[in-house]
Amino acid sequence: MRRRVVEARVAYLATIDSEERPHLIPVCFALDEETLYSAVDRKPKTSPRLRRLDNIRQHPTVAVLVDNYEEDWSRLWWVRLRGEARVIEEGPERDRALGLLRDKYAQYQEAPPDGAVIAVSIDEWRGWTASETMSS
Repeated sequence: MRRRVVEARVAYLATIDSEERPHLIPVCFALDEETLYSAVDRKPKTSPRLRRLDNIRQHPTVAVLVDNYEEDWSRLWWVRLRGEARVIEEGPERDRALGLLRDKYAQYQEAPPDGAVIAVSIDEWRGWTASETMSS
């Protein structure tokens, strides 16, 4: 499972809003041991105040889904991570996370994220694959 997550290019972050409704968005991410990092980058946003950050501050429990879809259904798989998220505005952990993200994504080398970092402390890994046994 870990290899598949590390190699994946996109994940889906699920948070809970103030009315306890799910909020799901695609994110770029990097994995460091049992912490997943994602940053608010420079891509255009509909608002400077991001719902995902507000949601995490109110309800830190999140889920992250990483998956692979292909027309050959024997190659399907998914990994779901659950944990507690934090919003990091500054400091050495944020700097380290941004370094991991720059190492993974060439786009971040040219235009480093300038917003907050989301850190998810993973406490549960679950996965499924159509063709083989999946283990962490």
